[in-house]
Amino acid sequence: QVQLVESGGGSVQAGGSLRLSCADSGRTFSSNRMGWFRQAPGKEREFIAGISASGRITNYADSVKGRFTCSRDNAKGTMALQMSSLKPEDTAIYYCAASTMGQYAYWGQGTQVTVFS
Repeated sequence: QVQLVESGGGSVQAGGSLRLSCADSGRTFSSNRMGWFRQAPGKEREFIAGISASGRITNYADSVKGRFTCSRDNAKGTMALQMSSLKPEDTAIYYCAASTMGQYAYWGQGTQVTVFS
């Protein structure tokens, strides 16, 4: 079973960087497509980045393309989201998720990212 735990959130000034991590204590990490989502106050949760099971293919929402980079280390059972050039509108709770049978079925508890100007 997949069990996800995010870490690395915090507060940062606009223009700064943060690195989020997602660790999976389950046994099937390397076979799951993974993704990052975020939810800002008063808004619906939105997809921001995805990565294939092998890690070779990534895709991003237009709002973060060129600023965020998603990567994974299957040997360690971890996924990362490197966030640069952060903006106040990036403020949200960030979640990692694992896909199974084409749907994101497993979710972490979320980590808060706050960007202040």
